[in-house]
Amino acid sequence: MSDVAKPDPAADQTAAPGATLVKDETAKVTTDKASDKASTTAIKDDKPITEKATEAATAAAAAVKDNVFSMFGGGPAKVKKEEVDDVNEPSGSSKTKAENEEDPENEEPNVDFQPVVHLTEKVDTKTNEELEEEVFMMRAKLFKFDRESREWKERGTGNVRLLKHKENGKTRLVMRRDKTLKVCANHYVVPDMKLSTNVGSDRSWVWNAAADVSEGEPEAQTLAIRFANSENANMFKESFIKAQQENEALFGKPEQ
Repeated sequence: MSDVAKPDPAADQTAAPGATLVKDETAKVTTDKASDKASTTAIKDDKPITEKATEAATAAAAAVKDNVFSMFGGGPAKVKKEEVDDVNEPSGSSKTKAENEEDPENEEPNVDFQPVVHLTEKVDTKTNEELEEEVFMMRAKLFKFDRESREWKERGTGNVRLLKHKENGKTRLVMRRDKTLKVCANHYVVPDMKLSTNVGSDRSWVWNAAADVSEGEPEAQTLAIRFANSENANMFKESFIKAQQENEALFGKPEQ
């Protein structure tokens, strides 16, 4: 039993060199794999500059596309903000008023225009009828005979009036056109005037005025007047003849 030889490790290693070689090769392979993996990672990270620029442009285009779609209701879903009611927040009208008060540029200018001419006195238009009283008035239509064309021409439609002066008592015939109030007949009712029927009509009269001043200067005129009916025409004739009679005595007296 004592003669059995003990195993020698050194001798075993020298006798079996294959075990040491396998261990060394395994470590070498593991080291080579780690090196290859690091090289692969480095190659992957080291991309060309052109490829990086292309990726950046693609990302920018996608962002612009999302913004465009969001303008027309597309794009990513929007999160609705929860509105919180503020009791102290003013209403629309009061809020606008408050903003205008804070912003002087939005304030409306208070401009006050003063009149250039002050009309402090009332201007009365004189018609030379202030000292006369109206003794007759009737609506009618007046005509004038044109001697050149030998035909009747309308002078105007309005109220024919007999006005009696308050001081001297003389009566004159005055007629003004409607709306414009322009005088179309103005003469004294003198005794030598004679009313005649116009072509047999019972509502129209013709007479000659030696000095009609409706145009400014005294002028001899042949006038014709027409009323709505015969009753109005007869009332005019009665008042006309009465004025002639009153003026006959007055025109014979000398002027005072």
